[in-house]
Amino acid sequence: MSTATTTVSTPVIVPIDTPTLGDRSYLAHDGQVGVVIDPQRDIDRVLALASDAGVRITDVFETHIHNDYVTGGLALAQATGARYHVNAADEVSYDRSPISDGDVIDVSATMRVRAIATPGHTYTHLSYALESAEQAGDEFEPVGVFTGGSLLFGATGRPDLLGHDHTNDLVHHQFASAHRLADELPEHTHVLPTHGFGSFCSAGSTGDTTASTIGAEKRQNPALTQDEERWVANTLAGLDAYPAYYAHMAPANSAGPVAPDLATPEEADKDTLAARIAAGEWVVDLRTRTAYAAGHVTGTLNFGLDGQFATYLGWLIPCGTPLTLLGDSPDQVAEAQRELVRIGIDHLAGAATGTPHQWTDDELGAFERAVFGDLAQVRHHRRVTVLDVRRASEFDTGHIDGAFNIPLHELLARVDEVPAGEVWVHCAGGYRASIAASVLAARGIPVVAVDDSFDENAASSGLPITAAA
Repeated sequence: MSTATTTVSTPVIVPIDTPTLGDRSYLAHDGQVGVVIDPQRDIDRVLALASDAGVRITDVFETHIHNDYVTGGLALAQATGARYHVNAADEVSYDRSPISDGDVIDVSATMRVRAIATPGHTYTHLSYALESAEQAGDEFEPVGVFTGGSLLFGATGRPDLLGHDHTNDLVHHQFASAHRLADELPEHTHVLPTHGFGSFCSAGSTGDTTASTIGAEKRQNPALTQDEERWVANTLAGLDAYPAYYAHMAPANSAGPVAPDLATPEEADKDTLAARIAAGEWVVDLRTRTAYAAGHVTGTLNFGLDGQFATYLGWLIPCGTPLTLLGDSPDQVAEAQRELVRIGIDHLAGAATGTPHQWTDDELGAFERAVFGDLAQVRHHRRVTVLDVRRASEFDTGHIDGAFNIPLHELLARVDEVPAGEVWVHCAGGYRASIAASVLAARGIPVVAVDDSFDENAASSGLPITAAA
């Protein structure tokens, strides 16, 4: 995207989306030199964009020590010779260019970056105002602000990732930080967050918004339209579970992660796959839930690349468990490998590509897929267990009468609680239900995966729904 005002020659701002983690990084440049904010681990994407634009990266900025992914900031700075700006107050084990509130980094004669302390997501969180001048010697004006996990589109970053003891302090800091940005920056300033596109780092919904300004946020963001007491209460009440792998991200980022190794993993044959499944290792089928349900190697788990693959695999897999991937093609495995290094899963035990018949000599496993209308009909004829694997907050908002709720991220630890007999499993849209169905099928539990929209079709199918009080 590019920005424009009547008096300022604006830099080009290129978002770099990582949809499966719900994050954005940014490259901002003036046609000759550029800066990068909050880069993901796979820095080849950033280097390719800079090369295509014909710009040299001079500075890399971190808004905070990230909790939801392993940064590529240090590796990118090392690869380009750029200055690596990390808050001076952050305790890290690598050399950086320390930066603090109010510091200004001159990038070129017409582009600079100003640090703004915005604690709330973390204590040391910084936002960065991108400022531009029409020509050398002219006055600089803000054109955009990289807000990281501070001010998001219609929301803010969550304040509870540092632990319960800090949440109350941080939520008040977050409110004050949102107001500082709104008070100090012109309304035309583009808001450029890192989180808020499906990331569990968001507190509150950011909807489908893809762009915003300070002025728009003043009109629509609850942090800027509600009084502090009400906003704090609503924010704390809305906090929900977040992925277990988050606990490992900040330590990895403080230690200084190196560039990932994306070399092709070792090929696994049928016997190897069978042995790994028997040993309790994770063998993950990357294909769509439709393909997986139609036929799969028994004992494998389905985390399709067509959803939030890295988020949910990282959430469920026990730390250190050997992991083997199965995919339609080498490209599919390579894409999954790229997703995994972003959350610190650097080593794969192996991989295999092709079709399930090439992965085993045994009879393939399979299960039925259905919609909520099918479930409504079945319940008229026989008794089945309805397993709802949405998060508790989703379940409490409204659920099928008599449904049994085990959130997906708790299923491995609670699978023995699933009642005996036929299980129909659902979530909000089908992706999590397929993961859960694969977990149950691997344990020999007869399962049907409901691949349907709960909000659009559960009630209209005639299923009795208990709504929130």
